Parts: sequence; C-alpha cells; structure tokens
Amino acid sequence: QVHLVESGGGLVQAGGSLRLSCAASGRTVSSYRMGWFRQAPGKEREFLAAISWSGDRIYYADSVKGRFTISRDNAKNTEYLQMNSLKPEDTAVYYCAAGGYYCSGYGCNAAMGQWDYWGQGTQVTVSS
Repeated sequence: QVHLVESGGGLVQAGGSLRLSCAASGRTVSSYRMGWFRQAPGKEREFLAAISWSGDRIYYADSVKGRFTISRDNAKNTEYLQMNSLKPEDTAVYYCAAGGYYCSGYGCNAAMGQWDYWGQGTQVTVSS
C-alpha cells in the first residue's frame, strides 16, 4: 500500500509561483509512475502532468504546458510540481497520484482509472 501526502499549497497572487510536494510512504515509489491532477469546484478532476519512474517520459496538459514542471526524487520518495505564472483559473485542489502498472502515452496517463493511489489533496488559491 502506498500513502501519498501533498504539501505546499496556499494562497498566491496571479503571476506568482508555488511548489507542491508529494511524499510517499508505505513502500518505495521509485518504480511507479507519478502524476498530478486538480479539481476545481463544480468541475471534474483534471489531469495536469505525469512522469515515468525514470523521469525520461513526461506528459503535460495543454493548460499547464510551459508554466508547470513535474519532477521527482526517487531517493526521497517524493515528486514535485513547480507552478509558475499562476492564474486565477488555476485555483483548485491539487492531487498527486501513483501508478504501478505500465502506461505509456498522454492518453493513458491522463485517465484517472490508470492510477492506483491518490493523496488527499492540497488547496491552491490564486487571487487576481
């Protein structure tokens, strides 16, 4: 079993930056895909980014490409999401996820059903 805990959320002005972290415990996630999703009030959960276990394959949603950067540190069992140039429409609860099965390509990683473990989420609020 993998337990994921997000941190780093908060309130930031438009144009600002935040760095989210997702710490895994229970077992090592060095062989897992890791990803980030978000859910705004009244909307469905939205895929943001995913990174392969080795970091050699990375996928981004168009809505965050060029502004957000996903990374991981397998030695620390942690993944990160650096968010720059934040906009009010980025306001949401942000979730990290871990996937233990092979899943290649944007379409597969963007599907919620391809992820095995989820964190509880961290709130990000961007003021205008």
